[in-house]
Amino acid sequence: MKHQRRNFLKKLGATGAVAALSPLALSQELKAKAYLEREPIFGSANDSTIKLALIGAGIMGIEDTNTALRHANVELVAVCDLYKGRLDSAKERWGNHLFVTQDHTELLKRKDIDAVIIATSDHWHKQISIDALNAGKHVYCEKPMVHSVKEGMDVINAWKKSGKVMIVGSQGVSSLGNEKAKELLAEGAIGDIVYAEGFWARMSPEGAWQYAIPKDGNQQTVDWKRYISNTNKKDWDPLRFFRWRNYLDYGTGMSGDLFVHLFSSLHFITDSYGPNKVSAMGGLRYWKDGREVPDVLLGTFDYPETPQHKGFNLSLRCNFVDGTSGTTYLRIVGTKGSMDVKWEEVVVKMNQTMDSDDPFMQEQARLRGEPETRATILPPKELVYSAQRNWKGAHYDHFGNWFTAIRSGGTVAEDPVFGFRAAAPALLCNDSYFQNKFINWDPINMKLV
Repeated sequence: MKHQRRNFLKKLGATGAVAALSPLALSQELKAKAYLEREPIFGSANDSTIKLALIGAGIMGIEDTNTALRHANVELVAVCDLYKGRLDSAKERWGNHLFVTQDHTELLKRKDIDAVIIATSDHWHKQISIDALNAGKHVYCEKPMVHSVKEGMDVINAWKKSGKVMIVGSQGVSSLGNEKAKELLAEGAIGDIVYAEGFWARMSPEGAWQYAIPKDGNQQTVDWKRYISNTNKKDWDPLRFFRWRNYLDYGTGMSGDLFVHLFSSLHFITDSYGPNKVSAMGGLRYWKDGREVPDVLLGTFDYPETPQHKGFNLSLRCNFVDGTSGTTYLRIVGTKGSMDVKWEEVVVKMNQTMDSDDPFMQEQARLRGEPETRATILPPKELVYSAQRNWKGAHYDHFGNWFTAIRSGGTVAEDPVFGFRAAAPALLCNDSYFQNKFINWDPINMKLV
């Protein structure tokens, strides 16, 4: 690691060297900035048109589809949703040529569909993914990949058997920020990882999943029977359909919806398989609207030492009652510094030392037998890497990775194995909270202990 860190410091290059020549080089506030960029990474010898279908045309389904259609040679041919109002909107948005249905199995029978986006409520992710793979379709499934840990291996086995490309939708895995953080950690920029933390904060009705209920959202326009067919039977309730994230039968709470992004980024950066111990605390502090999940959640996780990384601890926080309104980050702390990682930016803070003019500190150094040394020029204490403005974003790149793999027969970073290893500790965080106990997990074999 020492050799890697020396190489990292050398690679600071002209920016660091020029900054260090300034009289301010020893200032605690000194920063240097570099821009993140990448060469075009999409495309293959095969540029054939990919015929796409959307299953689940809600908020995320619309965003996914609009992003997918920004890529060349991608065509939307069909949409499925259990609410007829979304099917009507899909034709208005993307064209009357669309085949629309409330039954995903009817859509999957079509021969003119190569790949599907699955953006349904979480409790349908497993079954629709398996149905799509068995029907010979490539799959983009929104996170979390499954609704419970017992479902994970079923999806993985179906994917392996199908020979198709499946990617899970934690888009940060394809971000410039995550890629740079992975490179910096491998180079030894912050030493060995010992701790990480993540925070996701919101303070709005929409951010807390109090979505608007359509005026025509009723039993005549929603296939409620199909919606609840794989879970507990309930009488029609528009809140359970249109605000499904608030209910355990359909959603996975804060951890499955938001922690999973942080797990995905952390695992990508560190090459980790995940934690072996999970615990959680939290509560319903503000949004007391009948929801079954907390609006403040804290999770702590123990990552064992592996060939990929030293042992470390992780803490995650999610707060929907946050007066600061909108803080999100992943911080990775090492023995020599730290990184604050966002999808479009990485800030490296290095723990540098220098000779002190404090008499007490000088005397302590003398007592330790440390020789008096000449002051040296230090590189910048803080480095900021930011994506260039023309970057199209992690969401765009995530779809580009999927389309390229489909056309070339290649692979993606967030396949179902990766996706399950990110989803599992998030889902177990819920189990720990509701069962009030520690959960032990085998991240290598992906099973409960």
